[in-house]
Amino acid sequence: MLQITPIKAFDDNYIWVLRNPGAATAVAVDPGDETPLLDWLEENSLVLSAVLITHRHYDHVGGIPELRTVFPELKVFGPAGESIKGVTEPLHEGDRPVIPGLEADFQVLEVPGHTAGHIAYLGEGALFCGDTLFAAGCGRVFDGTMAQLADSLQRIARLPAETKVYCAHEYTLDNLGFARWVEPQSEAVIQRIEAEQGKRQKGEPTLPSSLQLELATNPFLRTQVPSVVAAAEKVSGKTLTDHAEIFKVIRQWKDREYD
Repeated sequence: MLQITPIKAFDDNYIWVLRNPGAATAVAVDPGDETPLLDWLEENSLVLSAVLITHRHYDHVGGIPELRTVFPELKVFGPAGESIKGVTEPLHEGDRPVIPGLEADFQVLEVPGHTAGHIAYLGEGALFCGDTLFAAGCGRVFDGTMAQLADSLQRIARLPAETKVYCAHEYTLDNLGFARWVEPQSEAVIQRIEAEQGKRQKGEPTLPSSLQLELATNPFLRTQVPSVVAAAEKVSGKTLTDHAEIFKVIRQWKDREYD
């Protein structure tokens, strides 16, 4: 079983560190800032053998140059569809990368929308999804499209419900506030707010989430649920039947009035 540790970076990022029990090597996901990661590796006497990148944004890739200086043999995996300086192993849909220093089987999923070339890593019961799916939310659309992100989220929604969701930001409570706008009567959302507030009050991360919990509380995965459809129709002032259009209305509502 993998050991997965969150390293805090910037104001609200998490760098996920993966290692096998007893191993002297570790793998980092989306190291936007090298300093907290290098400090943690030194404290734990570990060597960084590889980096997994989900997309091109600076808060996910900014640490690569320094990490490659400190660890010259470092393998940097990332999306083939995006130009990211320092990536040594470009990946496509369906690839199963052999990750040095890590005994684990991961498959690459192309999940565009937040960015046009965004990928996720699925394996070992875990999904490292960058900024495509957040706990109780999803990323904004930058150079991808609304339709792409809607489809990417529906693809994730079809994964096994027990999948653990490792996204890259501590946005959970803020996202749940919007989820309650969309479904104000949802007991699942209300209960989750209380549970996640308890974690934050103790200084604990709200992540990982589970896909089962997301399907019950994340409006962006619930675009075929009557209460979410009704909320989207109320905001748009028209009847909506297509899940991508419902997603677009909900996402634009959050962009416009909540964020």
